[in-house]
Order: sequence, then C-alpha cells, then structure tokens
Amino acid sequence: MHGLVNRALQGFLVDTYGSDLWRDVVADANLPAEGFESMMHYDDALTDATITVAVTALKKDRQTFLEDLGTYLLAHKNQEGLRRLMRFGGETFFEFLISLDDLSGRAQLAVPDLDMPALEIRQKGLSRFEIRVKWSIKGAGFVFLGALRAMADDYGTLAIFDVEAGDDGSDLVVIELLDTAFAEGKSFSLGAQPI
Repeated sequence: MHGLVNRALQGFLVDTYGSDLWRDVVADANLPAEGFESMMHYDDALTDATITVAVTALKKDRQTFLEDLGTYLLAHKNQEGLRRLMRFGGETFFEFLISLDDLSGRAQLAVPDLDMPALEIRQKGLSRFEIRVKWSIKGAGFVFLGALRAMADDYGTLAIFDVEAGDDGSDLVVIELLDTAFAEGKSFSLGAQPI
C-alpha cells in the first residue's frame, strides 16, 4: 500500500481521536514508531492491521470506521487540498460522479505509483449511479460512501447512498440523486485563491 494512503489513515486517527490513540495503534499493530512516510510503500497487511486495531480500540464496526475515514478525507480542514482536487471533477455533483471514471488516471498523473481502487461507474437512468469498487482494502466501498456523502454536501446535493458487498470482494456503492440544488454548496473557484 502506498504511504500516502497510510499517511491519510494516520492523519484521520490523530486529527479525529488524538495522539494518544495513535500511539496505542502504533504499539498494538507493530507500526513504525515514527508513523508512515508518504512516499514509501508498505505491505497491505500493515494497513489492514492499522484499521483492525483502530476499530477494536474505538469499539466501532469496520464499515462505520471506513465511512468516517472517507468523510474525513474530503471534509476535514486538513484535507482541503484533496477536496479542491476532487472539485475539479465538475461544476455539479452529477458531473463529478461521471468524472469518477477518470479518477485513477488523474491520481496517477500526480503520483504514478499510487495504487488506486478499481472503479466501474454505471449510470442507471437520470438519477441513479452504481459504482463498483474493488481494492486490496476490504470494505473500500465504505470509504467511497463517506467521501461521496461529503462531496454531495460540498455541492449542496441531496442524495441517498447505500453499499452492497459483492461476492468477489468488491463493493457496490449505489447513489440516488434526489435534488441536485437542495442547498447552497460550499464555495469553490478554479482560479487561484485571493491572498
């Protein structure tokens, strides 16, 4: 697993639950004492151990934990750069969903060796999308669920989300758009930010 993924997981735990919990996770999961390095690669088992130990320590189920991680990645103030990068996917949440086909390619332009989940996006009618997510992290669809909910909020879109586990280790994220102009979205400009 790429260090950027593990570093995001570390940031989520520290920013959300504090340094004391992170120290406990480091000890219990036998992680590097200094934490994860962004540009290194780690065995997938280390990432899974980090999640498993954190879930146990927090007394949460894995799906809820992963959904919270996905929300953090696009809604927390320390992740503003990622949120801005994702907003380049379109002016509306609908356009953003369609642009997810290109997500892996765009990410690998920035970080060529980044291992991204395999995504298969299908539009079913005018307002329903299905995204098949397959990755080495079990339950990755729940990370996407949290991230997509955060992005829908960012765009001011009202939608219903669900995740169904597939027999092949993949997850199917189902999105039903109810109102794409439900609320005023957060401000976003493609241009440079004023100083």
